[in-house]
Amino acid sequence: MQEPAHPISEHNIPERFCSQTYLDVIDAAPFGQPCQINRAAMQAMHISAKHHYPNEACGLLLGKMTGQGWHIDEAREVSNLNTERSADRFILDPEAYQAVDRELRGTGREIIGIFHSHPDCPAKPSPTDLSNAWEGFAYIIVSTYEGHTVDTQCWALNVEGNQFQPVTVQDLHL
Repeated sequence: MQEPAHPISEHNIPERFCSQTYLDVIDAAPFGQPCQINRAAMQAMHISAKHHYPNEACGLLLGKMTGQGWHIDEAREVSNLNTERSADRFILDPEAYQAVDRELRGTGREIIGIFHSHPDCPAKPSPTDLSNAWEGFAYIIVSTYEGHTVDTQCWALNVEGNQFQPVTVQDLHL
């Protein structure tokens, strides 16, 4: 899931990502179910992240949730309404969310997660991400560095809802 250019190393990770507050957001135990995502959805997230760099991009993950995990067939960009801190925060447009939700009714597909980018930061969730997370959703974070996609990770809330667990991403090559 990575482009080889411009990797983020321990030398250029913002200090806050090494703080205990940030480390406490992550439960290192892998989440029990995978996230399957088709190539077009992955490309859409990467394009969105590159396009909005140095600000955060955000959007909705569409597909189905089954007993075998998330099956994402589309990533749809949504406006980031955070104009004051768009470089490190996003506010998903609630009207766009509702419109997509209405559009999907009766189709067998639904909103099953959210993606956003971390410009010049790792693809790891922040305390802000945790405070806004919903149970049952997949959270994909696309890390960009100097405008290049360098990492893509998926996360889900643990059973207690107090930390994110890493989710295995399976590329469906579709």
